[in-house]
Amino acid sequence: MTNGPRTFADARRWALIGTELVSDAVTGLDDTGYAAPSGLPDWTRAHVAAHVAANAEALANLVHWAATGEPTPMYASPEERAAGIERGRAVPAPALTAWLRRSADALEARMDALSEDRWRHEVVTAQGRTVPATELPWMRAREVCVHAVDLATGTTFADLPADFLAALCDDVTAKRAAAPGPAVTLRATDTGATWELPGDGEPVPVIGALHALTAYLTGRGAAPRAADGPPAPALAAWL
Repeated sequence: MTNGPRTFADARRWALIGTELVSDAVTGLDDTGYAAPSGLPDWTRAHVAAHVAANAEALANLVHWAATGEPTPMYASPEERAAGIERGRAVPAPALTAWLRRSADALEARMDALSEDRWRHEVVTAQGRTVPATELPWMRAREVCVHAVDLATGTTFADLPADFLAALCDDVTAKRAAAPGPAVTLRATDTGATWELPGDGEPVPVIGALHALTAYLTGRGAAPRAADGPPAPALAAWL
């Protein structure tokens, strides 16, 4: 891996960019538009929008935890999380768009109000990871930027900031390195950045533009070709 480390300021900036992309993606969607398939299997655009809105509220819970020291989980339970998405995706289009934007604005306001010392307070994510609150902007940036693509209204990974894509590749390869899978080396032809996935067999070299490699690593879009011509190895689910 050749990309430099992401910063807190980077994550705040990417979260704002991704939020704007999501907002633009749903502008003008009516009930029929929201009911269209998203880029995720078995999910409509409404599912994705409701998921992003619920994520903003869940992260706001963690900001509250950091601000007050009062343990406030992202979600009451996995079942409650799923039920909330189902409720949200069934509301009329104007209400869903309003929820998406209102929840994003509320999260940003809460993060803006968090003092420097409280940003260092530890919270627990829905996956059970204990992290400092400084990780929350990155979690939000990842959510909105990737799901802006998943809404399938025209935004692609090529529209996302290159430094975000490199940081996301860092994040995904670190997670994938801890799970079984094929050995792969990746090189971005436009930036020269490289990543390695340890795994089974001889490493397969995969090359392509940074946005194409990011789509491949996150399980979205057509896989780039391996350096010698065949399709890149299939990867298991990212999340």
